[in-house]
Amino acid sequence: MLPQEIIAKKRDRIELAPEEIAEFVAGVTDGSVSEGQIAAFTMAVFLNGMSRDEAVGLTLAMRDSGNVLDWSEHGDAIVDKHSTGGVGDNVSLMLAPAVAACGAFVPMISGRGLGHTGGTLDKFDSIPGYNTTPDDALFRSTVAEAGCAIIGQTGSLAPADKRIYSVRDVTATVESVPLITASILSKKLAAGLKGLVLDVKVGSGAFMTSVEDARELATSLVETAKGAGLKTTALMTDMDHPLASAAGNAVEMRNAIDFLTGRHIDDRLMEITCHLGAHMLVSAGISEDTKSGYSAMQQALSSGEAAERFARMVVALGGPSDILERSDKHLESAPLQIELFAEPQHVETSKENLALNTRHVGLAVIELGGGRTRPQDPIDHAVGLTDIAGRDWDGSSPICVIHARDEASAEKAKKRILDAIRKGAEAPQPVLEIID
Repeated sequence: MLPQEIIAKKRDRIELAPEEIAEFVAGVTDGSVSEGQIAAFTMAVFLNGMSRDEAVGLTLAMRDSGNVLDWSEHGDAIVDKHSTGGVGDNVSLMLAPAVAACGAFVPMISGRGLGHTGGTLDKFDSIPGYNTTPDDALFRSTVAEAGCAIIGQTGSLAPADKRIYSVRDVTATVESVPLITASILSKKLAAGLKGLVLDVKVGSGAFMTSVEDARELATSLVETAKGAGLKTTALMTDMDHPLASAAGNAVEMRNAIDFLTGRHIDDRLMEITCHLGAHMLVSAGISEDTKSGYSAMQQALSSGEAAERFARMVVALGGPSDILERSDKHLESAPLQIELFAEPQHVETSKENLALNTRHVGLAVIELGGGRTRPQDPIDHAVGLTDIAGRDWDGSSPICVIHARDEASAEKAKKRILDAIRKGAEAPQPVLEIID
């Protein structure tokens, strides 16, 4: 069938057969389907949705557009986590090595920044020499050596998703539940996982700002994964405030290294990391229940075993051997570092609890140069925000420290952060719901 006929059926709300979806995705992969046709298809899906069978069909077709890895030599303890995107969300940097330290194997396929949210790969690109796109042989040897490898989508894994993803980012079709579902799961299925834990963010810094929308996405992910044969659990977690006290790339990497080495630990970051890790360990068959899994994660982090796994992963993928001891030597710093204090009206607004429109915090990082407005835009890894105040802000200390390349971008970020301050309510629990 011609691509335009498949697009027309979806436009007219006619359910697509698995063979039609597979034919369209094959055209995406071999280039016979144009970017304009991809944009039309994704907009039709955005407007009309997909049935669960269609979502499973799209997921499997995108998985099968490239190689599917086999980790049978490591048994069934092959697990991963995926976040739907947040601000100051550097959980993966601690989570993967901590889970590996507990005995599982974590081949983590991560992404770049999307919209106002940060990208794990952009954070790793701040480490000199770190290879985020290794070939399959290096990927496999790193997982065997360190127990984990955090890399990007290689050309051989779900290549159709990579092309569709880049079009969605610039055609206002990011926030589509079936497209998000297929994009996430196709990469995870191609990575050869036995178990997956999803971190579905909800709040002002998430793509899903309401609990209802986040629950819809979490349910879609879990049910579609089940239809595709992958054991999956979803945790809905709070993203109504930056998760770490830093937002950016090199600054979040420093935050993670400080966390792993015990120099500075953000409490909410610790809680989310241990909750997600606990479910991964249960999925891997290593822990009997999430309570024992949570304790195992705490031990892996506090003992330094997680930090050691992180260092081994960095070295295996081409990074420096002393990244933990000499992070300031390797991670670039911005030339301007400016403390931002609130104005009187903001102090009055935030007397109960500090609350930030977290999407605006992410946009401030982009305005500093730490994110993209077009897919081809370069990223300034040095810029960002640190010392972001928690919800228990005292009203007199800085809201954050702005790390900027120049005064003009610093002023834009300052205005964006001050505009983000709003009246706060009591902070919600980090984990809102669990769907499995």
